[in-house]
This record gives sequence, structure tokens and C-alpha cells, in this order.
Amino acid sequence: MQRFIRYCAVGAAATATHYGLLVAAVAWAGWPAWVGAGVGAVVGAQVAFLGNSRYTFAGAARGQAAWWRFQVTAVIGALVSMAVVAVAVWLGWHYLAGQLLATALSLLLTFGVNRRWTFA
Repeated sequence: MQRFIRYCAVGAAATATHYGLLVAAVAWAGWPAWVGAGVGAVVGAQVAFLGNSRYTFAGAARGQAAWWRFQVTAVIGALVSMAVVAVAVWLGWHYLAGQLLATALSLLLTFGVNRRWTFA
């Protein structure tokens, strides 16, 4: 449970980065929401990797192998995010409501993968 709490704290910083880029991409750059969701997820994942490798899973697997595994996990999370946001917008939801759902799904999915594979 301690690791999950730390994972959530690191995730809050990564999520702030993700949402900031998403809003900037949509509101200022005029990008489709699903593209902004993907870009935000990938950049936010880099914040998450740094925090998780040093704080959440400190002492666990490190180095290039862990970084590559994390990137694979991040891409999966980004694809989930993009798909959920695209469907949400298609259904008439606001893109941020779709992103909230995508964030919850990605949190559960990526914690399990990172715990058992990336930082094992």
C-alpha cells in the first residue's frame, strides 16, 4: 500500500504535466483532444519515470532496461488515454471528462505493469 501511495503522489506531478500539455494543445494550439492527450501522456510519463525510479520503487530495477520497459508501459498508457478521450469526445463529452476517465484507467493499468515488470 505504501508503494501505491507513493505511486499516486508521483502520478499527481506527472498528471499535472499531462493535463497542462493537453489543455495547451487543445486551447492554444487547436490540436484535436486525442492528440493532446497522447502528447501529454508521453511527456507526463517522463516525469513519472524520474519520480518512480527514485521515490516509489527506489532500490528496484534501474538503468536502461527499466527505462525502456517504462517507455513501453507509457506508450500503452498513452494509447489508452488517446482512445478513451477520442471516444468520449465522439460521445459528446468534454475532452477533460474523457481524460479523467482515461487517467483512472491508466493509473490502475500502469501501476500493475510497472510494479511487476518495469521495476521488478
